[in-house]
Amino acid sequence: MNVTFDALGISADLVHALAERGITEPFPVQRLTLPDALAGRDVCGRAKTGSGKTLAFGLALVERVDSAAPGRPRALVLVPTRELATQVAAELAPLGKVRGRTVRAVYGGTDLDRQSTALRRGIDIVVATPGRLIDLIDRGAVSLADVGTVVLDEADRMADMGFLPQVEWILRRVVGPHQTMLFSATLDGDVDHVVRVHMHEPAFHEVESDRVDVDDMEHRFFLVHQMDKVRVAAAIARGSERCLIFVRTKRGADRLALQLAREGVAAQPIHGDLRQSARERALRDFAAGKLHVLVATDVAARGIHVDEIDVVVHYDPPEDHKAYVHRSGRTARAGTTGVAATLVLWDQERDVRQMQKRLGLDLPLVEVFSNDARLADLAAWKDELTETGTLV
Repeated sequence: MNVTFDALGISADLVHALAERGITEPFPVQRLTLPDALAGRDVCGRAKTGSGKTLAFGLALVERVDSAAPGRPRALVLVPTRELATQVAAELAPLGKVRGRTVRAVYGGTDLDRQSTALRRGIDIVVATPGRLIDLIDRGAVSLADVGTVVLDEADRMADMGFLPQVEWILRRVVGPHQTMLFSATLDGDVDHVVRVHMHEPAFHEVESDRVDVDDMEHRFFLVHQMDKVRVAAAIARGSERCLIFVRTKRGADRLALQLAREGVAAQPIHGDLRQSARERALRDFAAGKLHVLVATDVAARGIHVDEIDVVVHYDPPEDHKAYVHRSGRTARAGTTGVAATLVLWDQERDVRQMQKRLGLDLPLVEVFSNDARLADLAAWKDELTETGTLV
């Protein structure tokens, strides 16, 4: 028998609000963590991006949070990127409205005075990037004295981006009795330190194994020629509904978006040097299906939480196997499957084979050219043998 939200302890008004959005059956991370979260326990959840963890902590927040006094929020969600702050707030705001609770995202790159004014009026649940929250605390716009619940979302990403010293600075200022919930794809290293120092007898719940991201998708590794590389990427992009292409540098993202446009493929870059409004517009169009191709750097892509990405292209191969999993996982979200395609130049072959070994993959590197008809549908790709037995 399927477990329902009301069986987990979610109130009827919130169950109804979820049903209106077509959400009737909890994901595994929600089934596992909600009973402990609703009971007020510290919760440590190991779950990948796209597993449904935002509602796992968000429903518990809305159920338990009290109304805030001016400048003194009752709940705090810390996230690594501006985009994730926006998306978490957008997911929680309709639920908060059911209870008369306010939700606000605060992050850098936008008007600090406007955010200060909103917080001084009183916000119940604040979703923040660490740096901007520290700015607001230093300005006296917000106090953490009344915070009763803290959520650290994508803690491993915050560690990767060097934010954990800021996170710990913030946690040391949550001095009253409070619940802490932490969600992360990995729980080692610096994340483990945060768990040991800042959490009290947490309930541990592991939703995904190390290999779920890799096993949930198809992988293609293509040997390409430098002069043909852009056209190969364009051929793949044309055959996909929603394609996310990874490059290593901001300048590379801008350049590839322009090169794809010359090939008749509309694409937008997303990276840290773009204005926040441009980033948000590109993400919004991509999520809505108005834009089919997004060219992203690794850091910028950490804020991309869009379901139904059918193809991820590693235009520049990732630096290591962990980066490959993080990137490729964008196409295996919320139970969906997809294809991850890596474009490999002759001098990158050794590194890519080593990365495959670390991932537990043993797949051929197939030489392709942009006129290969199979690029139009990677999901249906079939390797072919020539008369001499060579794989193509």
